[in-house]
Amino acid sequence: MSQAGTQTAVAISRKTLWAGRILSALPILFLLADAIGKLWRPLPAAVVEGTTKLGWSVSAIPIIGATLLVSVILYAIPRTSVLGAILLTGYLGGAVATNARVANPLFGYILAPVYVGIFVWGGLFFRDPRVRALIPWKD
Repeated sequence: MSQAGTQTAVAISRKTLWAGRILSALPILFLLADAIGKLWRPLPAAVVEGTTKLGWSVSAIPIIGATLLVSVILYAIPRTSVLGAILLTGYLGGAVATNARVANPLFGYILAPVYVGIFVWGGLFFRDPRVRALIPWKD
């Protein structure tokens, strides 16, 4: 069966596509910087301090960074962007849970990963016709 027969095409204008790319670039750049900080050697003091304050051991930092880096790369590649968004959703959910567990402030810390997730899925919605077909927006 051809690919065209299995998917419903949803037309996307150039403006919508570029809006999606811009919305997607914001979390990509932010999360890429975060991943690189966790993989940098020697680890930056701010990364070690911030991670250990959340209850994670220093030995977990490179694993967290590698997981984030792989997820961001998958999200940035159009062919694997949906898988990347799903993985980033899990990662960001863990960040919400971690911040809630240590009783960080709601709007500054606990909801910050939710805001990033909105940009992840919002950008994907505008740039990927498969996601637009799954979540039809009614005018």
